[in-house]
Amino acid sequence: MTLSQTPGATSLQPQKSSYALSETFKIGDHTVHRLGYGAMQLAGPGVFGPPRDRAAAVAVLREAVESGVNHIDTSDFYGPHVTNLILREALHPYRDGLQIVTKVGARRGPAGEWWPAQSAAELTQAVHDNLRHLGLDRLDVVNLRSMLSVHGPAEGSLAAQVDALAELQQQGLVRHIGLSNVTPAQVAEAQRRVPVVCVQNHYNLVHRADDAFIDGLGRQGIAYVPFFPLGGFSPLQSARLDQAAAALGATPMQVALAWLLQRAPNLLLIPGTSSVAHLRENLAAARLRLPADVVAMLDGLGADAASAAAGHAPV
Repeated sequence: MTLSQTPGATSLQPQKSSYALSETFKIGDHTVHRLGYGAMQLAGPGVFGPPRDRAAAVAVLREAVESGVNHIDTSDFYGPHVTNLILREALHPYRDGLQIVTKVGARRGPAGEWWPAQSAAELTQAVHDNLRHLGLDRLDVVNLRSMLSVHGPAEGSLAAQVDALAELQQQGLVRHIGLSNVTPAQVAEAQRRVPVVCVQNHYNLVHRADDAFIDGLGRQGIAYVPFFPLGGFSPLQSARLDQAAAALGATPMQVALAWLLQRAPNLLLIPGTSSVAHLRENLAAARLRLPADVVAMLDGLGADAASAAAGHAPV
């Protein structure tokens, strides 16, 4: 296949001004740029303990906001407490229009284990911890992270947990409620109790199990926020992704982000990094448009990944 090449393209140079070209979508009643920032990587290795360079972490957050980012994803169980404290140091008092989305439902063991924290008392404590460490009186959005399975969505009722967050919402401590690591049935169950403004699940070019889910949420005007949009702890690797990037004068990760932005208008991205240079590279993807033949080629990577997982052809 011969891929379309952007005329005169040599590289998609990161520029602060490029971020203004990013489209927007609403989380609840708050409009955000579709390309945001995830703070998870600001903690130490394995999202545990302090960063190697705290000053660099502060610099990344300030650069993100100065570049126009107005959607930051975090959680008090990152570190634990580390990313929220860095956020507060870097950005408090927060500028108008900045939406900070946090997550509850887990806690960290002494060696960095991910343990469920799903009781009403634990969820209440988590909300208060997030408020205290972020320096806020109310949280914009709180995502309930299902821990029925650590490694992917698993069916089961989340009614008790949603009701606990609804009570905190009624107290004025939480503005909006979202869900993470969940199934369509769990979203439907939650919607019978509270409005759900966003879903945060694992999704990227090759991890495509939520395709129909994304489209269904889009018809309801609900944001879908993929975590691990670039592969997470195992970055995306594909010869065809590399080929597309070379043809477009971009990096493979910029192409992967651009594909997500073109996949559906309700997809909001939160790629994370602890590097200012990498942050600028990610934000530059907002001005990359993929030609139809590139999109068609990349669309096939999801099916190839499923085939590879079944022991067939490599991606």
